[in-house]
Amino acid sequence: MGLAFLFPGQGAQVVGMGKEIAGTFPQAMAIYDRASKVLGFDLAKVCFDGPASRLNSTAVAQPAILATSLAILEAMKASLGEDMPSPSACAGLSLGEYTALHVAGIIGLEDCLRLVQVRGQAMEAAAQAQPGGMVSIIGLQLEQVRALCEQAAQGELLQPANLNCPGQIVISGTAAACERALAIASQFGATKAIRLEVSGAFHCPLMAPAARALEQALASCRINWPGPIRVVANLTADYYQSPQQVRQWLVGQLTSPVLWQQCIERLIADGIETFLEIGPGRVLTGLARRIDRKARVFNISDLSALESLRSSGLEG
Repeated sequence: MGLAFLFPGQGAQVVGMGKEIAGTFPQAMAIYDRASKVLGFDLAKVCFDGPASRLNSTAVAQPAILATSLAILEAMKASLGEDMPSPSACAGLSLGEYTALHVAGIIGLEDCLRLVQVRGQAMEAAAQAQPGGMVSIIGLQLEQVRALCEQAAQGELLQPANLNCPGQIVISGTAAACERALAIASQFGATKAIRLEVSGAFHCPLMAPAARALEQALASCRINWPGPIRVVANLTADYYQSPQQVRQWLVGQLTSPVLWQQCIERLIADGIETFLEIGPGRVLTGLARRIDRKARVFNISDLSALESLRSSGLEG
């Protein structure tokens, strides 16, 4: 039975995340301690106690989610011991792809934290320089969403950014184009259009300045190849095959759509039957169930979920 680990992206953060697990498992707290040294501030304090305004900033949320996901993973290892399941593959949504690459042995922890810090800061700066937004469109297929974007753009930038699951596609572009999309989405048959609480237009060409900064950071990052676990990339819904692809596809991910539905479908086609979401929130658990109702899906976001995993019969 194939098992894949899934790791969440930005938006999963919440004040208090990881606090109970870090207080129970020293191995989990050690992740926060190492992260704080690399980042230059007390990450655990922000994750555990807030304030929310700081945790929700792109520059802080991204390393915070990475560290919390890894802290939960370390708690799993300590709790399950020899019963810890081994994944056949990993995937992560946007930021979560960095977590996946670390867990797969391809990028070391310190390098991963530095990359995510650069990425978050650069995305925040790009968003301030070119204000934009993101809107979740519910109930339309991709071609309908593209038609909506074309009409709402009016010469500005607006495009699909996250292909999450059937009937749920996020679009990204200028602030004005997003407002127009919200106003006319129902005319295209959308059941709902929701403005996302994000600082900018992620996964579209407005993030080009951030992509350039990330490219520079990746050039000096050590890529351990090959890793022992396969990772499916957001950019292509295909497996990384070389260090060059790691550098190129992570840069491309910033300005291109995240093909999440296709990533999950690729894993299922390759024999994955069970998914384990590790990290704050339950977004990926819900998406996996919408993509394939037959998939076995588990979520580990806190201590109670970890305790229930012991009796779940999960096997790698």
